[in-house]
Amino acid sequence: MGYYVSVESGVKLYLEDINSEGSKTIVFLHGWPLSNKQFEYQFDVLPSMGYRCIGIDWRGFGKSDKPKSGYYFDRLADDIRAIVDILQLDNFTLAGHSTGGAIAIRYMSRHNGYGVSKLVLIDAAAPVGFTADTATKFLTLALNDRPKMMREVTENFFFQYITSPFSEWFFQLGLEAAGWSTAAIIMTLRDETLYADLQKILVPTLIVHGVHDKVIPFAQAQELNQRITNSQLVPFHYSGHGLFWEERDKFNQLLKQFIG
Repeated sequence: MGYYVSVESGVKLYLEDINSEGSKTIVFLHGWPLSNKQFEYQFDVLPSMGYRCIGIDWRGFGKSDKPKSGYYFDRLADDIRAIVDILQLDNFTLAGHSTGGAIAIRYMSRHNGYGVSKLVLIDAAAPVGFTADTATKFLTLALNDRPKMMREVTENFFFQYITSPFSEWFFQLGLEAAGWSTAAIIMTLRDETLYADLQKILVPTLIVHGVHDKVIPFAQAQELNQRITNSQLVPFHYSGHGLFWEERDKFNQLLKQFIG
């Protein structure tokens, strides 16, 4: 079931809430510049395993409202807290991919992990995001030829072969975002770091990362593993930045095993 939740005056975020009667809840935060639709191949499977799956489109992306401001980690984490409060979520698993992983980390530090029992970081854009050079390239394209930017994102995202129809579907996910929000997140990934946040994560943490990731190097997952207490790192040897699709069966089973 899809519905909207108001996170501040004039800003509503879109949620997919699947199997609301599930015994355990997983909240999914998508990557830049996508939407919760990227987790289709989790939503196909995990609800039948008994999980409630909540996919959130951040502000500016997917079907959510697209205000001109609020595209920094504190505000994005506050949006998640508003949803947690409104839905009265507790004892849930927070799973974030790429920039969604960065938002999840900021949520854990800024809101003391409120309601979260376990954390899953998927190819997380942390403790740093884009280099200055990468940010400049993407920002120039985002402001002048956003479809070309999204095509480049798609081409560098996966290690395994993707079909033309899948590539087109994925490409369109990125174009659902607003141009200004797409650009603003690039600057956030360039300018913000998460080193100080990591020591505040106290819940069991699963770190999964594609060995062949061209977007966020695997070495960053190793650094997260070193800096986050009570964390475990599982490498995905046949994936790039999209292990949630490239090795979806392994990922889904690993989630089941980790969450219980």
